[in-house]
Amino acid sequence: MNNLIRGVAEVRLVGENIEPGVYKMADALRFAEEQEVDLVEISPNAEPPVCKLMDYGKFLYQQKKREKELKAKSSQVVIKEIRFGPQTDEHDYEFKKKNALKFLQEGSKLKAFVFFKGRSIIYKEQGQILLLRLAQDLEEFGKVESMPVLEGKRMIIYIASKKKVK
Repeated sequence: MNNLIRGVAEVRLVGENIEPGVYKMADALRFAEEQEVDLVEISPNAEPPVCKLMDYGKFLYQQKKREKELKAKSSQVVIKEIRFGPQTDEHDYEFKKKNALKFLQEGSKLKAFVFFKGRSIIYKEQGQILLLRLAQDLEEFGKVESMPVLEGKRMIIYIASKKKVK
């Protein structure tokens, strides 16, 4: 099985068990047939085009295997959310802080937000204080990625885990 290059008289040939150089197309095809490999065009815009003698099926297999290994090594970033009200009391705050701590220790990213309903938007300073307090309490486990920002009816802060996930 050869990947033929149409309309070309000469090609620059590279590969194993071959002296790199410019060869006639017929010779390149003969070399590929003798070694029972494929003649694959790797640089069509070069003058003359560059071809390589290789087992194309094996090449595709190894490429897929490499991609699979890279995909396995990469980790998904999980974002966990915690919702507060502008007047969250101490017990609820401690409970949610404990959950936030658990999320950060798992290696997840934390999105904490204060949701303002109706006219409670007048308490945005309290919401900001609450989020900054949370960031300060979790400072040894997570790093603040963005300071509290008001987006519509929500004030949001992002905290990334300091722990590396394996």
